[in-house]
Amino acid sequence: MLASRNRSPSMATMKKASFWQGVRMRRTLAGADQDALLRLVTVPASWDDAAASALAGLTGAAGPVRLAVAAEAFIRPLAERAASVGLSVPLAEHLRELLLSRRGAPDAGLWQGKPEPVPGFVLNLAAFYDPGLGFAIADFAEAAETAVLALGLARPDTPRIAVRIADLAGLLGALGLDYESGAARNLGAAIAALLRGKADAASARLASHRGRTELGPGFQARILAPPQRAPVPGLAEAAAEALSAVAAAPALAHAATTALTPAGLAEALLGVETAGVAPAFGPVRPEGGLTRTARAWLAARGISSEAALARRLGGEVLFPPVSPDAFGAMREEVAAYLHEVPPLAVFRPPARPSSARENLPARARGYTQKASVAGHRLYLRTGEYADGRLGEIAIALHKEGPAVRGLMDAFAAAVSLGLQHGVPLEEFVETFLGTRFGPAGPVEGDPAVPSAMSLLDYVFRNLATSYLGRRDLPPAEPEDPTDASAVPPLGAPLLPLYLPAVAASAGARRRALRLVAK
Repeated sequence: MLASRNRSPSMATMKKASFWQGVRMRRTLAGADQDALLRLVTVPASWDDAAASALAGLTGAAGPVRLAVAAEAFIRPLAERAASVGLSVPLAEHLRELLLSRRGAPDAGLWQGKPEPVPGFVLNLAAFYDPGLGFAIADFAEAAETAVLALGLARPDTPRIAVRIADLAGLLGALGLDYESGAARNLGAAIAALLRGKADAASARLASHRGRTELGPGFQARILAPPQRAPVPGLAEAAAEALSAVAAAPALAHAATTALTPAGLAEALLGVETAGVAPAFGPVRPEGGLTRTARAWLAARGISSEAALARRLGGEVLFPPVSPDAFGAMREEVAAYLHEVPPLAVFRPPARPSSARENLPARARGYTQKASVAGHRLYLRTGEYADGRLGEIAIALHKEGPAVRGLMDAFAAAVSLGLQHGVPLEEFVETFLGTRFGPAGPVEGDPAVPSAMSLLDYVFRNLATSYLGRRDLPPAEPEDPTDASAVPPLGAPLLPLYLPAVAASAGARRRALRLVAK
């Protein structure tokens, strides 16, 4: 036994070297975000630049970063800990395979060796689908156990971990299932149940090696009703078996193992298109072309790209929007089997602008509104389509400087362009209503808007009242410019539209200071 353990490090090193040496890599300059310094990042040749940027962010420190080196920095210690506690599982091999196949990855805590309040690991559901074999049930079950073992060994004193799923929409697209269908919800529930069963089984396995005897709160109550059916053959049966097996476990090492959490850098590293169980909001990528989910959905239905284009030109809607109720129903199905699911925020499908611009008529109707906000005069002009819809705005300021007038002109032009491409006025109102900056205060010249928090706040209060008939807008509560708490900190730049009272108040504060040292 001792001799075998002495040989294991060199054998592990050989396996590690042979694994990564067979992967074709490429190097690129990438940063965690637009403001970060660029780093030389080495990733598999098939990975895109977004994955390289995500790796730069996950690893944290400056300097060049290579996937193989960064991954082994946490994989090898975990494998050694597994061996030290007697876990006979090829943990290192499983973690390498999950990363390279982009099926799973840990959050930044493991990459950087730093503790997190709740360590996390994400599993990319779409990557577990094979066109010839379907959804890899056994591989997903193994991945769930691997994630729990990795997090549990990395943070043995943490009572809660969060193994989560992502890109359910991508898997549904590959299977040819509509998100709003009952079959899609059955699939989501079965996957969540299998994840829960296998994650808790791995937690129980860790507990048996640590000698713990506690059971996670609410454990038995949450697993009494496994899903009865699923569109993937064998999935419901595998989920029921996993839940049944773990129900007999005497102890768990964690109070919680599974969760739905917001997407992060780990999802970007894996190429995830949709967070958690969210639907795919559109078939087109921001940089152009169809998303992977859209292509998979067409392939599952036997529709070629040429046929899809022909149908779209013929007016057929190939990718119908998903309703808020469908998203809520999917979350409810999945949440029944997970430990942590945050409250559902208000679901607002994004606007679907038309690719064609709807120009205003040569002679458009509208109105010009003259008003002043806290003494700062402005003119708001609107242009309408023949049916009365708003299609254009212009904002003229009376006594602001040329830079501010130019910015307002550009802003009005951008809003007009959005309106003419189909963005609803409601979206602009919800986005800019309540914008707060000086000047702010009473409004003169417009009885429908008694006060505003800023010039932009006034504009969209006026438009909401005139074109949307809104009478439920929250009252404007502008900051008191004479209140010292409303004055920016000393040394902070003042916006060009701050009222003179603000500058005067700030100057009074500066004069009250006394030089105590040079």
